[in-house]
Amino acid sequence: MRPCRNSWTWYGVWLLVLTTYSSCSIAQGAERAGPPNVILVMTDDQGYGDLSCHGNPILKTPNLDGLHAQSVRLTNFHVDPTCSPTRSALLTGRYSSRTGVWHTIMGRSILRKDETTLANVFAHHGYRTGLFGKWHLGDNYPYRAQDRGFQESLTHGGGGVGQTPDFWGNNYFDNTLLRNGQREKVPGYCTDVFFDAALKFIETNRDRPFFCYLPTNAPHAPYNVDEKYSKPYRERGVPEGRARFYGMIANFDDNMGRLLARLKDLKLEENTILIYMTDNGTANGYTEKTREGFNAGMRDVKGSEYDGGHRVPCFIRWPGQLKPKDVSYLSAPIDLLPTLAALCKLKHPGKEPLDGADLSPLLRQDKADLPARTLFVHSQRLEHPEKWRKSAVMTQRWRLINGKELYDIQSDPGQRQDVAAKHAEVVTDLRRQYDDWWVSLSKRFGEYCEIALGAEQENPTRLCCHDWHGEIAPSDQIALTRAVKANGWWAIEVVRGGQYEITLRQLPAEAKQPIQGTTARIKVGDLERNQAIPKDAQSITFPVELKPGKTKLQTWFADETGDLRGAYYVEVKFVQ
Repeated sequence: MRPCRNSWTWYGVWLLVLTTYSSCSIAQGAERAGPPNVILVMTDDQGYGDLSCHGNPILKTPNLDGLHAQSVRLTNFHVDPTCSPTRSALLTGRYSSRTGVWHTIMGRSILRKDETTLANVFAHHGYRTGLFGKWHLGDNYPYRAQDRGFQESLTHGGGGVGQTPDFWGNNYFDNTLLRNGQREKVPGYCTDVFFDAALKFIETNRDRPFFCYLPTNAPHAPYNVDEKYSKPYRERGVPEGRARFYGMIANFDDNMGRLLARLKDLKLEENTILIYMTDNGTANGYTEKTREGFNAGMRDVKGSEYDGGHRVPCFIRWPGQLKPKDVSYLSAPIDLLPTLAALCKLKHPGKEPLDGADLSPLLRQDKADLPARTLFVHSQRLEHPEKWRKSAVMTQRWRLINGKELYDIQSDPGQRQDVAAKHAEVVTDLRRQYDDWWVSLSKRFGEYCEIALGAEQENPTRLCCHDWHGEIAPSDQIALTRAVKANGWWAIEVVRGGQYEITLRQLPAEAKQPIQGTTARIKVGDLERNQAIPKDAQSITFPVELKPGKTKLQTWFADETGDLRGAYYVEVKFVQ
């Protein structure tokens, strides 16, 4: 049956209107209908007390204070006591140790390849995804940011600028970074650079949904910052290290102001969920031994099992959708993935069960009844986790520390009065819950995250001592300039059998330093080779044939006295 001419006419008018509206919508990115954008900003080593809106009498953070006033504030929000574990929990919605991450070095900061990340979830639903800043969940394939759902990335190596996986000589200013995995010299201060890249990403993708992850390495040590930021605090009598630490936060706050202003200019505020949080307790805003500085009344700092080590700020702003308020419900980074999935109406494409809870009812409603819960944190920083080590079992009221000490956090938020003897039944119950949690985590503690060799996605593969398994894994470039006597082995998987070249260096190629030693040795599984090191050689290469499969790679440099150390840097290239 032929359509009525009038119906076709009206169809044409409707199509013209729709096309015109769509064009206007694209031109006006803020008016785009559909799922909200998400921007997740996280600082490194900034504690709960390192903001003026939380009562800090010295530090000034006006832009963060403004964001605080506009946000839902999770006031009982607990991360892991150190950085890589928090990042893995945040990105997967699962306890960090369940994902293979319980340390910041020793190959235990690498996120297992079978985990689904927030970037995977957003990309699966058509979002553009970008990471600008600190990754610290694996520097080699298949664990890099670009392998885990991020379509754009600008990062430094390892856990901080100037650490061993980072480009040699980086010092926060005019660094060589990794843009989508390729080295690039980028002028400027690192925090400014990461915000610049994020802002460009946001502007480029303003007409489509995007997920922007902006985890700065500031204010992590070393405390390098422009003098204009540290000077005001030094002049107020703040010790040098803390003055620089505060200065880095002040610079970050300025950059947050830039971000907030640009979202407003682009008219993206009302269609953007903006989250700000930090990755662990303060590193330099407070000293527990002398109680100098400011820590919002909490006990201890970064790395600690007490609240000062893991209770941090978390602000969630979505204008017109979420009313500013405090939410004291016990929460954690594992909750952000299910919460964002609910707010953005996304389905999780992975098969692994989540540990986190959907907090969206608490965020949206004045009152919402979520069930009472128990959460767990611990600081392992070992090759193999130890039960009860630096652990906290947390409920809305209680903190069980190391399985022994008990604190009523409501009457004693500073955790100074151990009441375990008065509440033995509480201790017993919390210990039982920890036992069950430990059993669920420990099933895969014996596994390794093998670095792929010979993969098309990364050839050659550059290995670094940061990921050594063993007793020592040097993470600071300064330690390598002192030729620290240390060694370890890499967990590897040879993807393609064939001919390889394994090149050993004491320092990376860009350092142009000779090897201190006379003999080099390698061991890959059952294969062993030795070579004399030519005088003043900066590297030495072993041609070998490798079989496919999982195994271990270790190296040695020996000098005339018999002193041994490993090759801190190794390049493995598949030839044919």
